[in-house]
Amino acid sequence: MATTVSDFVIQRIRDWGVRRVFGFPGDGIGEFDGALGKAERDGEGLEYIRPTHEEIAALMATAHAKFTGEVGVCIATSSPGGFHLINGLYDAKMDNQPVVAIVGQQGLDSLGTFNQQESNLERTFADVAAYVQTIVSPAQAQAVVDTAFRTAITRLQPCVIVLPHDVQGEKMTEPKAEMWVSRSSAVAPSTAIAPPPEQLQAAADLINAGERVTFLVGHGANGATDEVLEAARLAGAGIVTSLRGKQVVPSDVPFHTQQLGLLGSRASSAQMKDCDTLVLLGTNYPYGQFLPASGQARAVQIDLRPEQLGLRYPTEVSIWADVKTALRGLIPLLTQKADLSWQEKVASGMRDWDEELDAQADQAYDDGVNPRRVFRELNKRLPAGAIVTADAGTTADWYGHYIRMHDGMRGDLSGRLATMLAAMPYAEAAKFGYPDRTVVCTIGDGAFQMLGMNELITIKKYLSRWSDPTFIVLVLHNDDLTQVSWEMRTEDGNPLWPTAQDVESVDYAGWARLLGFNGITVEKDDDIEAAWDAAFAHRGVTLIDAHTSKNVPPLPPQITAEFAVNTAKALLKGDPEGLGAIKDSAASLVTEGVERVKGALHRDRGDDDA
Repeated sequence: MATTVSDFVIQRIRDWGVRRVFGFPGDGIGEFDGALGKAERDGEGLEYIRPTHEEIAALMATAHAKFTGEVGVCIATSSPGGFHLINGLYDAKMDNQPVVAIVGQQGLDSLGTFNQQESNLERTFADVAAYVQTIVSPAQAQAVVDTAFRTAITRLQPCVIVLPHDVQGEKMTEPKAEMWVSRSSAVAPSTAIAPPPEQLQAAADLINAGERVTFLVGHGANGATDEVLEAARLAGAGIVTSLRGKQVVPSDVPFHTQQLGLLGSRASSAQMKDCDTLVLLGTNYPYGQFLPASGQARAVQIDLRPEQLGLRYPTEVSIWADVKTALRGLIPLLTQKADLSWQEKVASGMRDWDEELDAQADQAYDDGVNPRRVFRELNKRLPAGAIVTADAGTTADWYGHYIRMHDGMRGDLSGRLATMLAAMPYAEAAKFGYPDRTVVCTIGDGAFQMLGMNELITIKKYLSRWSDPTFIVLVLHNDDLTQVSWEMRTEDGNPLWPTAQDVESVDYAGWARLLGFNGITVEKDDDIEAAWDAAFAHRGVTLIDAHTSKNVPPLPPQITAEFAVNTAKALLKGDPEGLGAIKDSAASLVTEGVERVKGALHRDRGDDDA
């Protein structure tokens, strides 16, 4: 039996299958930290990874859950440490990941007395956590820990255990069969939920009746690749994947058109425009404007999160189930489509799109390297099993367009939250989870300056633990918060605002070399290939400081009138990069529907000189 409550919690975490945690120490969690140290010395502890900030620890825990399928665990001290965890926990909440946070608290007698670092942590975490509870006695500890892990696994949400400092050191007692005491188990429940036969038959009938079937596949279909492909083969379906679902469907499947929407392909847009049947598999795709028109397509949705069923598009059949389990029941009910012309049309559209992407990557710009070419050349060199992370800025656009998953490759990013700087902790967590694989982090200079630069220090600290030390960081260096700059133009018709958007230029390659890593500066398009070759050949950490153009727009596959009009408005209002933006992207932004743009501008300004 564990000696203290802290000893018990550590052992219980191990009982739930966790071997690695991400934390940052402090006095509010000090007794628990001491127990972690003792357990480590005794050979019965947890691998404790300490990054440079609690936010990074929480993002690492979320990424660990995404890449490994295990529960991610992060640990922090009382109020300030706990508050720093919140952004990473929201990332877990919004991307449906099982994470448990253990947060210190001042002693029980301090609660509600305005003491040093004492705050109402249960209220603080009430929105982000599916379960948050303070352990107030040894007899309660077992049930709280087990409930947190069980809830995280079944509801795919973060949970928080608050551990007061005095309770951490109390003597642990075995829960007894008595009033108010729960005796729980550390046994993970099954999440392989199977739907009733009549729902599967209804879904099969709907799909079998369709002539132009499209599957929209999200991260919730992870582990169901074979089932998704077999169902699509029988249905003669085209496949679109969400940005986080890229890894579910291999890129060499010809009727897989990659992503949809602003970061997607024209072939995916065409599927949505023309399909008569939509099958949503493990996705909460939020951009309804890119889905079929209401009444255009009959729809089926399968998801493990029941509250998301029928939410994004009107469905006729909504199935609460694990995607893999449901598809295994559905496949025997599907009939093989004899006419595969729809699937062939989808594949043809994707081939055309790939040619267009190549042409865009070959364009040259006066103000820096073409970021599209940087990502295209990265994609050409990715080895089997590589893991790629992207950040929330323009790296997500180029990642969506150019990175293709195959041969066991993995990739991810902060999805619905889309928080900046996540690419670095994601990449680190991926490397801890798979120390024998090549990991590539792609990040913008704005996000890298947040906390990403700090994390090169963490990498230096733990590099010796990785059997293959190949770890590559690509920084898109253009001294601008580029994604936001383009959003200001295209969404609101406002010019770039340098006061808010400028990023101070830093020698990122020099910073990497200062830490003993390989630093490469790329300032010309012709140097891109050699830089990637050197990075993949180096058995260690490499940072590529790519001085890219800020005026390459992250264009949607089809430019709408609103997009073009707003961009034109921003340029007319005196955008400081207006000349560069026009020179670099006018053909893409203005020529499509030019008469509609002129007409809209005339109406907006009420004159003839627009």
